[in-house]
Amino acid sequence: MSFVSRQFRLDKEIRQAGCRPCCIGLQITMVFTIHRYIFRELIRVFVLTTVALTFMLSLGSMLKPIQEFGVSPQQAIHLLGYFLPITLTVVLPMSALFSAALIYGRFASDNELAACKASGISLMTLVYPGLCLAVVVAITNLILSFYVVPAFIMRAEKSVQGNAKQIVFRNIQRKGYYEMPGKRFRIYADRAVPKANMLYGVVILESKDNNITRQIFAKSARIIIETDSDFTEVTAIAQDTYQLDKNDNPAYAKEASTMYRFPPMLGDNIKFQKIDRLKEIRADMSKFGPVRDKMLAARAQLATEALAEDIAKKIADPEIGFYQFATEDKILQIFTAGCKAQADNTISFEPPVKLHEYNRFSRRLSLTWTSDDKAELTFSDNQPDSKLGLMLTNTSWKGKGDFKGPAPLLRKVFPGIKLTPEISNKLNKQTLADLIAAINNPETEDPVIAANPSGTLINLKKIADREMWVTSKKILSEVHTRLVFGIGSITLILFAVALGIIFKGGHLLSAFGASSIPAAALIVFIMSGKELTKTRNAAMPENTGIIVMWSGLVALSVIAFLIYRKLTRT
Repeated sequence: MSFVSRQFRLDKEIRQAGCRPCCIGLQITMVFTIHRYIFRELIRVFVLTTVALTFMLSLGSMLKPIQEFGVSPQQAIHLLGYFLPITLTVVLPMSALFSAALIYGRFASDNELAACKASGISLMTLVYPGLCLAVVVAITNLILSFYVVPAFIMRAEKSVQGNAKQIVFRNIQRKGYYEMPGKRFRIYADRAVPKANMLYGVVILESKDNNITRQIFAKSARIIIETDSDFTEVTAIAQDTYQLDKNDNPAYAKEASTMYRFPPMLGDNIKFQKIDRLKEIRADMSKFGPVRDKMLAARAQLATEALAEDIAKKIADPEIGFYQFATEDKILQIFTAGCKAQADNTISFEPPVKLHEYNRFSRRLSLTWTSDDKAELTFSDNQPDSKLGLMLTNTSWKGKGDFKGPAPLLRKVFPGIKLTPEISNKLNKQTLADLIAAINNPETEDPVIAANPSGTLINLKKIADREMWVTSKKILSEVHTRLVFGIGSITLILFAVALGIIFKGGHLLSAFGASSIPAAALIVFIMSGKELTKTRNAAMPENTGIIVMWSGLVALSVIAFLIYRKLTRT
C-alpha cells in the first residue's frame, strides 16, 4: 500500500466515525505530510540528476581551454570549479524538468493522485511542491547568471593569466610553437628554457589579415609576460636578428623586440559580465575591450593623419623646412619633399630624404643619413602610448669630418620615436568616445585634423560605430535573455508537472520528453529574439527581438494555464 493510500484510508475511517473537527485537522496535517513527501522525492531526484549532468557537461567545457589555450590538465582541473556555475545555469532547469516529470508521473500512475482527490485535496494544492522547486530554480538561475557566473569567470581569467608563462612555454615544448589568441603573432623555437624565460632557435611571425607582415629570425629570444585586468602582454626580445618585412626587404639588428597585447581570453565577453558591469559598458563603450580595440584603430589612423598634416605644414614653412622627432637619447630632424598618410598607421615620405641625427644631451650632430628610395614612419601598435619607428631604405650616412659609410645600408631603422606633444595634446584632450565621434563631424569646433579625413579613417570610424551599436544590442539582448530564461524556468517546470500527470499511463520518460518541447520552444524564441535584436532593419521596430523573447514566454505560460485548467476540471 502506498504512502498516500495509507493516509487516505486513515482519513476515511475518521470521517466514518463522525469526528469532523478532527477530520479537518487531520486533512491539513495530511496535506503538509504529502507536500513533504513530494518535495523530498523531487529534491532527491533533482540533486542526483544535477550531479550527474554537471559532471558530464563540465568535462566537455574543459576541451576548449585545453585545445585552444594550451591549458595543462592540472590547470584544467583547477578551472573546472570556476566553470561550474556556467554549467549549473543549464543543468538546474534540466534537472528540475526531469525530476518534476518523473515524480508527478509516478505519483499519478500509482493512483496516489486519485486518492488525494477522493479525500478532497485539489490538484493545485498538490502542485505546490513543484511550484516551490520551480521558484527556487528560477531565483538561483537569475543569481547565477547575473552575479555568480561573471565573478567566477573573472577568477578563471586571473588563473589563466597567472599561468600565461606556463601556457606559452608548454605549447612551445609540446608543439614547437605558440600562436597568440587572434592569430596575429606566432613564435617558433627549437628549444625552450622556462626557468630562464629563454627560447633558442627562434622564428617570430607577425601577421595581419592572414598576411605575414614581418619575420624575425634569431639565435635566442627572451620572453617577458605582463598581465593586467584588461589584457595580457607578451614581449619577445630577440638577439642577433635577421628580419624580413612584408615586401621581403632584409635587415639585420643586434636586438629587436616585438610585442603583442591580447584581450582577456574568457572575460571579454558580454555573456560573462555582471549587471553592474553591463551598465558601466553601456554608459561608456570604450571600457569594453572589443569596442576599445576598434576605437583605438580609428584613433591610431587619426593620429597618423594629424601627424602627416603637421609634418607637411612644417616642411612647407620656409622658416622651418624640417620636422623634428625625439627618442630617449636622440633628436631627429627630417628633411623631405613631402609626405602622405597611408593605411596601417604609416606615413610615407617623398624622396630624397635627409635625416640629421643629434645627441639629445649634448645637442651635437652625430650623423647625417640620406636616402633616394623609400622612407616610412609607422606606429608600432594602436595603443595611446605607441611609439613610432622610422625606416629608410638604401641609406647612405656621413659622420664628422665627412667620414662616410663604406656602402649604402639596405635598411636603417630608428625605433622608439615619441609622438610630438602638440599632437598628443590634441588626441588626449577628449575622451576616446568623443574623439571618435568628432571624426568627419562638421560641427566639431577644434578638429584634430584640418583637412577632410581619408576614406580609411572614415571606414575605421564606421567600424567602431558599428561595434558600439552591436555591443549595445548585445547588452540589451543578454539582460533580457537571462531574465526570460530564469523566469521561464517556472513555466517549464510547471509544464513538466502537468505532462507528468497527463502521461501517467505511458513510460515515465515520455513525460520528460514531452516537457522538453516547451523548453526547446522557449530557447528558439530566445535565440530568435537575440538575432533580431542585432539586426538593423528600418521596417522593423527597434525592440522587436525583445518582444519576441517575452512573447514566447507569455505564449507558453498561456498554454500551461490552459492545460492546468483542463486538468482541474477532469
